[in-house]
Amino acid sequence: MTFRHTAYERNKRCVLAYLQNRLERIRRMRWEFGSILPAEIKVNLSSYEYEWFTQYSKCLATYMSTIGDSGLNLTQDMKPPKSLYIEVKCLVDFGRFELDTGETVLLKKNGIHLLPRSQCETLIRQGILEHIG
Repeated sequence: MTFRHTAYERNKRCVLAYLQNRLERIRRMRWEFGSILPAEIKVNLSSYEYEWFTQYSKCLATYMSTIGDSGLNLTQDMKPPKSLYIEVKCLVDFGRFELDTGETVLLKKNGIHLLPRSQCETLIRQGILEHIG
C-alpha cells in the first residue's frame, strides 16, 4: 500500500510539473507574439490553456495601462536598447511620418534615416522600415 501511495504522489508531482511548464511557455508566448497567438500554436492549446492565456493578456494589459499617464507597453522591447536612435532603411514609399517632437520625415523607398527607436518600432513590425546596422 505504501508503494502504491508513493507511486501515486510521484505521478501527481510529474503531472503538476508538466502543467506548470506548459503555462510558463504560454506566458512566454504572450510576451513574444502579443495578445494574438498564431493559428498553428492556438490549435495545440486546450480550451483551459487558451482561457488562461486570454486572462493573462487582460491582466497584463490592465497593468500596462496603469503605468504612467498614458500607459507603458512593457512588451515593446524584450531586450534593453543600446541606443535610443536606430538607423533604418525604408522599404516602401510611405510618405510623411511625424515624430513626437513635431518634426516630419519623408520616408521614401531605399531612404536611410536615424529615428527614435520607440517611434519606428511599429513601422519595422509592419515591414515598412528595416533596421540596419
